[in-house]
Amino acid sequence: MEPPVPTLPRVSFSGSEEPVCGYRGDPESPQLSKDGDILLGGIFSFHSSWKNQKDTYMQQPQPLQCTSLNFRDFQFAQAMLFAIEEINKSSDLLPGISLGYILYDSCGSIARSVKVALSLANGNDVESALSKETCLRPAQVQVIMGETSSSPCMAIATVIGPLNIPMISHFATCACLSDKTKYPSFLRTIPSDYHQSRALAHLVKHFGWTWVGAIRTNDDYGNNGMATFTETAQQLGICLEYSVSFFRTDPAEKIQNIIEVIKSSTSKVIVAFLSHMDMDVLIHELSHHNLTGYQWVGSEGWIFDSQTAALDRYHILDGAIGLSIPKAHVTGLKEFMMDLKQLNSSGNEIFIEFWETLFNCRFKQSESSAGADRECTGHEDLTGVQNSFTDMSLMPIFNNVYKGVYAVAHALHKLLNCDKTCNNSILQHIKKINFKTKEGDEVHFNEDGDPPARYEIINWQPRENDAVDFVTVGLHDASLPPDKQLDLQSDSIIWAKNSQQVPVSVCSEKCPPGTRKVLQKGKPVCCYDCVQCADGEISNTTDSFTCVRCDPEFWPNERRDACIKKEAVFLSYEEIMGALLTAASLFGTCMTAAVAFIFFRYRKTPIVRANNSELSFLLLFSLTLCFLCSLTFIGRPSEWSCMLRHTAFGITFVLCISCVLGKTMVVLMAFRSTLPGSNVMKWFGPAQQRLSVLGFTLIQVIICVLWLTISPPFPFKNFKELKDKIILECALGSPVGFWAVLGYIGLLAILCFIFAFLARKLPDNFNEAKFITFSMLIFCAVWITFIPAYVSSPGKFSVAVEIFAILASSFGLLICIFVPKCYVILLKPEKNTKKNMMGKGAPKSN
Repeated sequence: MEPPVPTLPRVSFSGSEEPVCGYRGDPESPQLSKDGDILLGGIFSFHSSWKNQKDTYMQQPQPLQCTSLNFRDFQFAQAMLFAIEEINKSSDLLPGISLGYILYDSCGSIARSVKVALSLANGNDVESALSKETCLRPAQVQVIMGETSSSPCMAIATVIGPLNIPMISHFATCACLSDKTKYPSFLRTIPSDYHQSRALAHLVKHFGWTWVGAIRTNDDYGNNGMATFTETAQQLGICLEYSVSFFRTDPAEKIQNIIEVIKSSTSKVIVAFLSHMDMDVLIHELSHHNLTGYQWVGSEGWIFDSQTAALDRYHILDGAIGLSIPKAHVTGLKEFMMDLKQLNSSGNEIFIEFWETLFNCRFKQSESSAGADRECTGHEDLTGVQNSFTDMSLMPIFNNVYKGVYAVAHALHKLLNCDKTCNNSILQHIKKINFKTKEGDEVHFNEDGDPPARYEIINWQPRENDAVDFVTVGLHDASLPPDKQLDLQSDSIIWAKNSQQVPVSVCSEKCPPGTRKVLQKGKPVCCYDCVQCADGEISNTTDSFTCVRCDPEFWPNERRDACIKKEAVFLSYEEIMGALLTAASLFGTCMTAAVAFIFFRYRKTPIVRANNSELSFLLLFSLTLCFLCSLTFIGRPSEWSCMLRHTAFGITFVLCISCVLGKTMVVLMAFRSTLPGSNVMKWFGPAQQRLSVLGFTLIQVIICVLWLTISPPFPFKNFKELKDKIILECALGSPVGFWAVLGYIGLLAILCFIFAFLARKLPDNFNEAKFITFSMLIFCAVWITFIPAYVSSPGKFSVAVEIFAILASSFGLLICIFVPKCYVILLKPEKNTKKNMMGKGAPKSN
């Protein structure tokens, strides 16, 4: 429960209409003060809490009763007094001018902070308040130093901002205070949480933690800091499994709920954006439940606090890592703090309480130190005393207080030494200061009143006797380029459970190359399944959301993490199918040559002469070409081979069929010429036969020339037929040309078959027309079945089908027409007579 509304000045008007001021409420008395030519105000939480009291609103509320003496803020106040004493002794800075101070205790209360801030601004002298002094007099103090926390600073800066009274904080880090439209007179010597929150997110990302929990103080410091962290974490692909908040004065049930959230979570990393006071409360509850093994990531509010480390008796926070203000040293400050003479001379209540708490004693007529077993003399020595007051681990913050006081002194020095044209606003002078302390620290503010953002990365490393070393393992400098801001020595880090291995905290394991992420329905983006890339796609990075399709000439490897060049497939001489077809082609060629040799050897025998030897030799020559042209279909397709294979095939087959057609017509016409009065044979003499063969072949030549001229066949890479291979084939160019060539061959074959069929029963003893009929029957059957087989066969198999059709039809012609003749010539020479050819051989015996 907060104290009542702070004291405000009451403005009234006299007869001359001059505003005069009076006070409502009781005046506040400072806890520490000293006169001087120029006064500096200070607001510190000498107590961290207060007693709750119920107001009935029937009478004026009682003054706030502060509890829980806070040695830390006593140290901060000591740092301010040390800086003032050092400046007063300086002959270079503000010579002849003495600085005084007025310090108030805010008790950690925002309302009391505003109240004492108004007291510092308006003065607290009751006599002057009752006079008719105008309200337009200068403020009692020139600058207010403090407060330690962000929320009180926001309230104070809101009130004193319009009065242009500078306020310099040493530990208020909320990024919201950088807004100069709301807090025009606020400055600080500690970096803004905007940089710290982003640095923490990048630190978490650096270690690969994408699934984390978050705990924050439920005030402006924690809420604003965690909001920036969450925003940056989302940009970096980090997910928060939970984000909970509490304040140290919350009921025990709320803190217990946070413990249950941690227990039920699966994340192993906890980002704690807490003040040291809230972490002290939380560590007490965590110790009760022995929640060890979590990797803590802390803000500067607690990560280098030795008192928090002392409370961690169960090693809950061992291995914690986080950001802290860079280490600093102020010469003479420790000795000043250990010398309590300046406090001893005060003789006020806060000194008595501080002294009794520090030495566990009590002054005479004092009840403030219940349970103390000895009386205080006020001359006790701090030698040998070990507590949070004698601990100098917070020297970086002391240095911030020290730099703040010196910033004021430098601004006053410039202000007092400038001419009449100089700006007389101390706030503007403070904003422009740029100097170095005696330790070499550079002090200046940017346009938002913030110093440069530099942090040390601290790691809690346990040592003997349950102590903790705050080891610096890296640096973060926000002034550097983004890729160089974080500098870590990861090898020297000790992790939770005293491990040397970086903890793992992910919702889902990384998706390896070759897979892609598929988000799980209803869950954050960090929870996903890994699905293998589809056919033809790869992913060559870890945790890829998409797979990339390979170029047409490439195909994924087995792991689907790289595209490899597809294998080029074509009917080659090296493979079994190509070798067999080549062998069949060469065998047919040799067989044709053998037949030609036999016919030439027995060219004067009746059976050779009776079958038109000239056409027979021409037919054998064309069959040889037919067998050889099949070889043009085997091997890697090229521009010349593609044009040659189809045209050579078409022309040689027409030449072959033309010869067969000529032989058939000669046989048929020879029988017709035996009829009385017929002179048909004069039209089918040798010259006419040659012309007919030439004419039929010339037509096919013309078709092929037109095909090659208009749209010739060409090499083509077929990517569609097979997924993982490239089929090298010959595209037809013009399908009309291809089917015209085949159609013309088919037309001649049909004519030949018809003529042979008509002459099949001629009364010759050796009727060649029967064999031509069989050969044409085989030829037509082969090419009729070729068409569907060719169209449906994939890739190189279509080429094999075409070669097979060429070879099958060639063998059919060779075997049906010439093998019977060779059989008679070689094995039945007795039948190779003119009489036998004419059917006039010796009669058979009974």
